Amino acid sequence: MASTAGRPSRVAKLPPRERILDAAEELFQREGIRRVGVQAIAERAETTKMAIYRHFEAKDALVAEWLRIVAAEYQAAFDRVEAEHPGRPREQILGLARFIAEGLPAISYRGCPFINSIAELPDRSHPARRVIEEHKAHQTRRLVGMCAEAGLPDPEQAAAEITFVLEGAQVSTQNGSIDQTGDRLMRIVEGIVDRHRSAPGAPRTTTG
Repeated sequence: MASTAGRPSRVAKLPPRERILDAAEELFQREGIRRVGVQAIAERAETTKMAIYRHFEAKDALVAEWLRIVAAEYQAAFDRVEAEHPGRPREQILGLARFIAEGLPAISYRGCPFINSIAELPDRSHPARRVIEEHKAHQTRRLVGMCAEAGLPDPEQAAAEITFVLEGAQVSTQNGSIDQTGDRLMRIVEGIVDRHRSAPGAPRTTTG
């Protein structure tokens, strides 16, 4: 949903539902889910609370839809690296890590939307929590598949290690505890993949 156009001119051209989602995204990212009320979203979207409830039955539904959009952006990154590196799973994995690394500067001042949302929504039955859990499960399945395609003898373990690094880098960037997180992230993920590829039982291959 990001754009280089100025917000007022860009938002004015959006249909009502998208204008509401754009306003919600900005406010949720900047101020948090709990602190932002429906009235504030309506004012930012230049609409009314009644209009919001015509599109979303409750604020919880709006939060869930916002996170579905965020999740779709991450899933699109998987699609993109697979298209850019066909038949080269190692490069696909590194491309995914690069996508996370390049997004770290934004996380440094806005935070990861999934991490922030989980902290604010402790009730696991909340519709937004279900969106996050389904997204993370799907993401893990795709990463395990990449690791299997790369010939790693224990793709589940490799995917777990990579996930720990990707998510840990986001948290470390958000709290400012580690510097050069993007560069470190890339080196660590590359090391994980290469270590698993050289483990006993790993097939010898020259493909990516």
